[in-house]
Amino acid sequence: MINFSAVPPLSLPGRLVRYPLKLIPSDLALPVLQGPLRGQRWIVGSHLHGCWLGSYEWKMQRRIVREVRAGSVFFDVGANVGFYSLLAAMRVGTGRVYAFEPLPANIVFLRSHLEINCVRNVEVLEVAISDHSGTTTFASESTRAMGKLEAGGGLTVQVSTLDRLIAEGRAAAPNCIKMDIEGGEFRALLGATESFAKFRPQLFLATHGKAVHDDCCRLLASWEYEWVYMARDSEERSELFAQPRGGRINIDQY
Repeated sequence: MINFSAVPPLSLPGRLVRYPLKLIPSDLALPVLQGPLRGQRWIVGSHLHGCWLGSYEWKMQRRIVREVRAGSVFFDVGANVGFYSLLAAMRVGTGRVYAFEPLPANIVFLRSHLEINCVRNVEVLEVAISDHSGTTTFASESTRAMGKLEAGGGLTVQVSTLDRLIAEGRAAAPNCIKMDIEGGEFRALLGATESFAKFRPQLFLATHGKAVHDDCCRLLASWEYEWVYMARDSEERSELFAQPRGGRINIDQY
């Protein structure tokens, strides 16, 4: 795999690589060039160019491909416009994917990606995930990539816990959970305490901020989970794969 995303954007090679991308119409749907989603159609302007180039978060992609099994249930918490929902849909086959996303603009792209790729095993839940249920405010920005629950945010959204959604039958018990919600990870995990105790799912987690990361790690340890890092860009963002202690975690790619 050619990791285009690894080329520094401000370097000369980075500028040369990225300049032609500005000429591509944002509403054009192109086939993903490489990686597990190769050949699937992707709307260029929906998210970063790394998505249709196939290099987006490539370590996370590889880990999901390695771990997710046919027939399993996958939760995409913070689905954004559906990159990992599409990837998980291919992996689970006759299983089920639940995509949790509260931002209306992202939901439009998410549903479009499912439609243009004829995906039928993904259910979209228009809800934010946290440690409580009800409504709350959500803050977004121009790229739609870093939206988060925040007091005083400009959008009011529905919020729920994973435990409640499962208990109400709105989602099946998960085998795998991917979670990337811009700093809300600890609260979302707290709201899934019963599910982690009962179903022991694998977790693909991106944390945002050192305090949130440390809180998540302490919580996982209390649940008798172990983990390896997939990426640590800085103290502000880390990606880790966690599963119940005693499982075999292959770390040869890190």
